[in-house]
Amino acid sequence: MNQIKESIVFNAKDVSIATGRYAKQADGAIWCTYGGTVILATVVAAKTAPATDEDFFPLTVDYIEKFYAAGRFPGGFLKRESQPSTQEKLTSRLIDRPLRPMFADWFNCETQILVNLLSYDQNCDPRVMSITAASAALMISDIPFNGPVAGCRVVRKNGEFMINPAIVEGEEYDIDITVAGNFDSIVMVEGEAREVSEDDMTHAIELGHQAIQPLLEMQVALAEKINPKKREEIVKEKDTVLEAFVHDCCGELIKKALSTTAKLERYALLDEAKEALCEKVSAKIEEGAGFKDTDNPELVLKRAKTFFEDYLKYAMRHQIITENRRIDGRDLTSIRPITIDLGVLPMSHGSAVFTRGETQSLGVVTLGLGKDEQRVDTVTEVESKSFMLHYNFPPFSVGEVARLKSPGRRELGHGNLAERALTAIIPPKEEFPYTIRIVSEIMESNGSSSQATVCSGSLALMEAGVPVKKHVAGIAMGLIQDGEDFYILSDILGDEDHLGDMDFKVAGSKDGITAIQMDIKIKGLPKEVMERAMVQAKVGRMHIIGEMEKAISEPRPELNPNAPKLHQMKIDVDKIKDLIGTGGKNIKSIVDATGADIEVEQDGTVRIAAKDQPTLDATIALVKSFTDVVELGKVYLGTVTRIEEYGAFVELWKGTTGLLHVSKISENRVEHVSDVLALGDQVNVIVTEIEFGGKFKLSMRPSDFEKDWTKEPKPSKPSRGDRGGREHSKK
Repeated sequence: MNQIKESIVFNAKDVSIATGRYAKQADGAIWCTYGGTVILATVVAAKTAPATDEDFFPLTVDYIEKFYAAGRFPGGFLKRESQPSTQEKLTSRLIDRPLRPMFADWFNCETQILVNLLSYDQNCDPRVMSITAASAALMISDIPFNGPVAGCRVVRKNGEFMINPAIVEGEEYDIDITVAGNFDSIVMVEGEAREVSEDDMTHAIELGHQAIQPLLEMQVALAEKINPKKREEIVKEKDTVLEAFVHDCCGELIKKALSTTAKLERYALLDEAKEALCEKVSAKIEEGAGFKDTDNPELVLKRAKTFFEDYLKYAMRHQIITENRRIDGRDLTSIRPITIDLGVLPMSHGSAVFTRGETQSLGVVTLGLGKDEQRVDTVTEVESKSFMLHYNFPPFSVGEVARLKSPGRRELGHGNLAERALTAIIPPKEEFPYTIRIVSEIMESNGSSSQATVCSGSLALMEAGVPVKKHVAGIAMGLIQDGEDFYILSDILGDEDHLGDMDFKVAGSKDGITAIQMDIKIKGLPKEVMERAMVQAKVGRMHIIGEMEKAISEPRPELNPNAPKLHQMKIDVDKIKDLIGTGGKNIKSIVDATGADIEVEQDGTVRIAAKDQPTLDATIALVKSFTDVVELGKVYLGTVTRIEEYGAFVELWKGTTGLLHVSKISENRVEHVSDVLALGDQVNVIVTEIEFGGKFKLSMRPSDFEKDWTKEPKPSKPSRGDRGGREHSKK
């Protein structure tokens, strides 16, 4: 039960990582405390590697939040944690991505990393500290891991940078990113911004890299105390004879495939080449060729396919390095052809299809009320979202057959990145009180579908008439490393992502970056290479925005006719009870009469949504009938509802009627009211007197319309004695 521990002060808060007391049967277990936050990170790897020679690494990472960590009960009927929340899945990705490239290349034993949040202090963010905890667990285990790795959150507010600020609901930052890295290089970046420059973003990333150095040193110090014995590599002798045979058989076929620009045609040629290779290898085995393990033909064929993929990767990279030419014939900086279609769905509130090369996204906008907001209730977040973006990736988009299932981590991650990118241009609730949902349906995919989603979403917002001020576009950058040389690719294809060394996505407007995400497969990325990639991404982004502006450069002047008509008004807080009525009777009567949706907030804000303008107008009038107060000197359009000898009664709105005395109908004498007015007439009247008790008098005389009634003396309330005196004198 001896505990081994290392502690530091990080950003004015105590941080410690300890092992040896809890979860001792795991290959590595870290009890990490960060202020009042407690994280348990464990790692376990299978003791034997798969029997095949495949280089796939079966790593799973799960971040799990326990509601007891914040002294709360889980929501729902079962009152226990069940399906992971979106935030937990996104955090799992955040931990996975910087750790995955740091494992030894030869290691492919099934490995599981579990990170449990056991105690939550909102002043100490558990999500970014989970990267450090998981890395420390790997460092003290027997698993071959080229760490350490650590992460932190970097934000900027009012020009001031902060590291790992408290999680405060509704806090606004113009830079909010997570940075992960090792001692020498940056390994991962993800976050959002409010149209900041490339220099500011680079500076923020550098600050994050500097900040994590003590966390890295702490892990090394703990590992030195443990001094774990790492697993030794089982060196497998390569079948050089088979490798040479594969190169001889497939060299020309692969070269031909790489000169074919269409993705499906290229894949068909590669499949044909692979089938032809398998036939030749099988024939050679029967002839008694000098391959290894010929008594196990299936194993030999698997090795042949692996050599085929290795040679394909080499050929693609060699073509870029030596010829400055990519698979689809472009040079390193060119952007694929762009086409845009607007308003493709006649009944939606806004739609656009953005196509870039063989990547195509259908963006669809839906507008709703406050009741349509998404309620987020997790251990670390309790809020309502009035803007959301959902990303769908059906199998037909890549020409495959697959089971349909709920969105996975990839879909959630891509949707979250696109949502962050567009958040910067969404108008504030005060200016545009709608709830906004964007759905991206990926129709085709060959690289950077998340950034195509940014573009289609921006276009669909403008097509819907949402008052966004500018376009946001996204681009994915790739990287090929050859020794000390780095080749940066703009607008990468799917194969370039798969066979390359980096996937670097940057989204933004003409005025700056709004979202960023970087994942690398090499051990780290030098600062100067990242700066070059960011500048090259800006050039590509400007080109894409230019194409988008050709299709639509500003929002439609009016909302799409299919969108609900929304009106926001303010009533006196004291009138809320009058509008709602006993048991909600009044507001239900309005909804039943018009079919509109009505929301009332505690500050007196009333939001009304209706299917069309006449319904909206009728609903507004009914709401006012319960809430409006007659104002002295204000002109109203009323309806004559009753005629007497002494005047007419005019209803301004339902339940609110005033007296129009016969002497106030015209400047000239009127003998009979019926000579001028009839029941049902609509007349403009001005309020000339408001009596105590709510009764009021009206006038139609032009001279009364010219008066400033706000300066007229108000009638005084008669005293009880005066009223009594009059009654007495009458008697």
